[in-house]
Amino acid sequence: MPRRTLDNPVVLAVLGLLLEQPSHPHQMLGELRRRSEHHAAAISRGTLYNTVAALVEAGWVAEQGRQRAGNRPERTVYALTPAGRTELVRRLDVQIRTPERDFPQFLGAVTYLGALGPEGATAALSERARRLGERTAGDEERLAGALAAGVPRLHVIEAEYALRLARAECEWIGAVLSDIRSGALAWPKASQDRAPAGE
Repeated sequence: MPRRTLDNPVVLAVLGLLLEQPSHPHQMLGELRRRSEHHAAAISRGTLYNTVAALVEAGWVAEQGRQRAGNRPERTVYALTPAGRTELVRRLDVQIRTPERDFPQFLGAVTYLGALGPEGATAALSERARRLGERTAGDEERLAGALAAGVPRLHVIEAEYALRLARAECEWIGAVLSDIRSGALAWPKASQDRAPAGE
């Protein structure tokens, strides 16, 4: 397998799931999609199966047996090996200690916010804030429900972190909108003369 297969973010997610319990790839895929919108968008069945194959080749996971449910095809169950646990701990330690400069799509778009003009920027940012607020409210409700149901906080700490990021983004958008409306964030005359997006 190419080295890049072991460098993708799915590796950490799979190793983490297998730390919790042995599983087959179909089950892993469902669990990853259930836990994270990011994983739901980023992980295909092919990507996951290729990653598991690379982890087996690396000696980080191993076949534990086969499982059949009803008349469904037999599925191979994988478990974390001692070498896989060591690699998981190593990766977690490095990634938690070392802040990386992520470059999400929103950051790339904000770089060129001026192209929308003040009215277009206000409309787009307002819509984003509204959608983000709705999503955050739902996420807060799910997190509160999980904690009320007795799920240990450590098991949902990533949801707590994601909520903090979303709240910070909403706060930042609110401040930028306020600055646009007050004129504190001014557009150069040349930028204001451009046609708004969509025209």
